[in-house]
Amino acid sequence: MSSYPVPDAPISVLIVEDDADFRDSSARWMQRKGHHVASAASGAEALSLCSRQDFDVGIFDMNMPGMSGIELLQRVRADGIDMEVIILTGQGTIETAVQAMKMEASDYLTKPCPLGDLEHHCRLARDRGQLRKENKQLKAIIQRGSSRTELIGNSPPMLNIAKLIDRIAPTDKPVLIAGESGTGKEVVAKVIQQKSSLASAPFVTVNCAALPEQLVESELFGHQKGAFTGATAEKPGLFEVADGGTLFIDELGEMPLALQPKLLRVLEDGSMRRIGSHKERRVKVRIIAATNRDLGDDVKAGTFREDLFYRVNVLPIDLPPLRARAGDIDLLINHFLPESWHVDPEARAIMNNYDWPGNVRELINVTQRATILADDYEITVDDLPQELTHRSAEIQAVVANPVSPHDGVKLDDIQRLHVLEVLNQQNGNKAKTARVLGIHRRKLYRLLERFESQKAES
Repeated sequence: MSSYPVPDAPISVLIVEDDADFRDSSARWMQRKGHHVASAASGAEALSLCSRQDFDVGIFDMNMPGMSGIELLQRVRADGIDMEVIILTGQGTIETAVQAMKMEASDYLTKPCPLGDLEHHCRLARDRGQLRKENKQLKAIIQRGSSRTELIGNSPPMLNIAKLIDRIAPTDKPVLIAGESGTGKEVVAKVIQQKSSLASAPFVTVNCAALPEQLVESELFGHQKGAFTGATAEKPGLFEVADGGTLFIDELGEMPLALQPKLLRVLEDGSMRRIGSHKERRVKVRIIAATNRDLGDDVKAGTFREDLFYRVNVLPIDLPPLRARAGDIDLLINHFLPESWHVDPEARAIMNNYDWPGNVRELINVTQRATILADDYEITVDDLPQELTHRSAEIQAVVANPVSPHDGVKLDDIQRLHVLEVLNQQNGNKAKTARVLGIHRRKLYRLLERFESQKAES
């Protein structure tokens, strides 16, 4: 969590007082002490200032014409304006003090009071607000789970990823994690955060593909009450929740093009606005993004901004698919298998020989499904899904009956069948197919063109 402000850190103060002499003398005193001060002669003027600027502390005079300090405090709370409030009055009574405290005022002072005391109470109020904010962030951390995340794997590709994380984690620069679906991009993001200086600060996640396009902006940047139909209350965005910590944006390539300039601006200077608000807010958030798309291709296609791509791609990590992580499948099976369970050798061999198009996520699902179906805490071949056992049977058939030159089967035919099978498994996605086959996309295009021409000739 962020540390408490040091004693001489400046405070952003709003003084609301209809007595011009007291208002001006208080403002001058606070400014001489190095604080940022704005002043207003009425409640309406104060609300206008609050709509354009954030304040740490508001000092409200109780007895003002038009709108009293208590009424102003009620409006501040109703509008969701985040500041601590000190009530000042020249006629202090127990009843008004109780009323102010019920409205969550931070303090209650009777005039005249020494300006040094007023500054001291402003510092106490500012610190109270900081503590409240940190408690809110701590609740967000607890709700999202605070258990440590492990990177499982001893294969050369994963050992390289681990070394890269150790270098990347201590910086505050944006990270872009690329890889197929299910390769563990969020796991890597959490490990980066755990090894960074922000380990105890909020780690907040959002998946752009899991939200309707019209809700992505509200989720990220928040909205004011009445900003759109259904906005019955103000809502802070995830950038505000993650302030001082890390925001993990999954499926970044699915972010609407119209929203990308707003994300770019936060990355550039930390400034943002809620939907329906003209007030600039400042946040300090480390961005870790993930994608299973080729954002370089999206830039060329005009569906992803080039300037945003360069902003998020400062520290890239390319996660290998599970089929490229020789030796890690057994480690992962053992990690996700419940205690006292085991996998018989034949079932384990089938799992090791499978291509895992769904990667680690698919392996987790298969393991969980098998434990539900299995008896006596042992997973056997009968407990595995058909796609695994069917693929294993195909492999065994090829091994038992290898193609000979006299069978009349050409190598081109075998290649074509394999390429088209993988293309079908990837639902026609050529980029993913090329990655599964381990070839460049241009080579895949040439192969497909050749298959089409051979089909036409035949």
